[in-house]
Amino acid sequence: MNSILSALAEPNRLHIVELLRDGPLTVGEIADRLGLHQPQASKHLRVLSEAGLVEMQPVANRRIYRLRPQPLMELDAWLSSFRRIWEERFDRLDEYLLELQKSEQKHDDKP
Repeated sequence: MNSILSALAEPNRLHIVELLRDGPLTVGEIADRLGLHQPQASKHLRVLSEAGLVEMQPVANRRIYRLRPQPLMELDAWLSSFRRIWEERFDRLDEYLLELQKSEQKHDDKP
């Protein structure tokens, strides 16, 4: 999990993942769309590949990169545990705020 989060923490790598969400791209296409030099894009893709987030398929003299869904599904499962905790806390906060509103209304209704 740490390698995935570390890889995604760098803005250019996160942008690459967002680009690849729409489908496979070559290194050159990624570099062009992000305004990077091809060696920079290749370096970021290497980090994403080592984290297991992307895979490369050589086609003739081109390298085509695509997202690997499994690590993203694992990240989503990990994050969902936090979502449940925060949803429970927000539900308790809602209940508390409703109680406060009711007590204020009772206070305001007294002559």
